[in-house]
Amino acid sequence: MTVASVTVIGLGPMGQAMAGAYLDQGYEVTVWNRTPGRADGLVVRGARRAETVAAALGANDLVVLSLTDHAAARAILEQAPAALSGRTLANLTSDTPDRVRETAEWVAARGGVQITGGVQVPPPGIGTPEALTYYSGPREAIEAHRTALEVLTGIDYLGEDPGLAALYYQIGIDMFWTGLVGYLHGQAVARANGISAREFLPHAIKTMDFQYFLEFYAPRIDADHHAGDVDTLAMGAASLEHVLHTAQASGVDGSVPAAILELFRRGTAAGHGQDSLTSLTEVLRP
Repeated sequence: MTVASVTVIGLGPMGQAMAGAYLDQGYEVTVWNRTPGRADGLVVRGARRAETVAAALGANDLVVLSLTDHAAARAILEQAPAALSGRTLANLTSDTPDRVRETAEWVAARGGVQITGGVQVPPPGIGTPEALTYYSGPREAIEAHRTALEVLTGIDYLGEDPGLAALYYQIGIDMFWTGLVGYLHGQAVARANGISAREFLPHAIKTMDFQYFLEFYAPRIDADHHAGDVDTLAMGAASLEHVLHTAQASGVDGSVPAAILELFRRGTAAGHGQDSLTSLTEVLRP
């Protein structure tokens, strides 16, 4: 009986979680990291440490990359370009769509195939039932390695364009960090006024449940329908001024609400004062 096998390159928290998930499922796992000591714990658990990039790439048909960015990925892969021939790279490294496409072309020119992934969970979520990853690239390559990829997460396949998974990922991260920074700013104001984050938690959960608003706004955005029948930029700007003054009066840095207020003012100056919040999509895009 043939034992399933995989190579994992990059052993930060995400790479560690991925290699560990494969070991838990009985895979033969080859690992490589620029700092070899990061593999020690995995080797104790049964992983094989590759001494070179060429050995790591040559060990298995499927190679999972989890690195800082595509510059780091290219710097590593360029150490053994000939070893890419016949390999499928599941490149789960974050970067811009254009850089991801450039890497896919570079890999293809050396006889390999790249499938792009944008993981939608933090490292502790790897291997859990609810975990998902955006994937794009050649469908046949994804299907050929579906079983191995699904050890890590479920698959949300977006299409053949290798940059598409990166685009979806970056859009999600845009919303994620913006929303969390808003949460942290609110908690700074809360704590400045003697309210603990734990005390405010149930209110924060309710406030940041955007499902109703997303479902309401999405068709309007697609239709370029920005009527101010429910909300207006002018109303939002007035509300944000109150937020800014409250933060400043509490001794909290007001740069976060000030930046959003400035965007609302730009929208108003562009003639959208009586239009909906969604009109900001017209202000933000080219």
